[in-house]
Amino acid sequence: MGMFSESVDVDCTPTGQPRSLEWAGRHYDVCAEPVRWFERRQWWAEEMRAPLGGGAGLVDHEIWRIQVRDAGHPEQTLTLDLSRHAGSGRWRLLRIHDSLRPVRKTESA
Repeated sequence: MGMFSESVDVDCTPTGQPRSLEWAGRHYDVCAEPVRWFERRQWWAEEMRAPLGGGAGLVDHEIWRIQVRDAGHPEQTLTLDLSRHAGSGRWRLLRIHDSLRPVRKTESA
């Protein structure tokens, strides 16, 4: 699993759920139901000060775990964690989990 922060372009459904993304010159489609949660962020390490009443988006990160499939390699899926910035709406790729490999059935002799 890799962990970093890289900007990605995400296309969302009308309800705000990721449906596809552009990353590293490739197009990926979401192929499983995404999961969303919130994580506390260390705002004091990133911001000089917290404006009064600016709690929404300052304390928590919105995180989405998605599984995507590259149209050029439909047999391979990747599991990614994305973060959406509350103020700007920008998306960042945070983690790449090991790709899920299909299990092959073996024939017994």
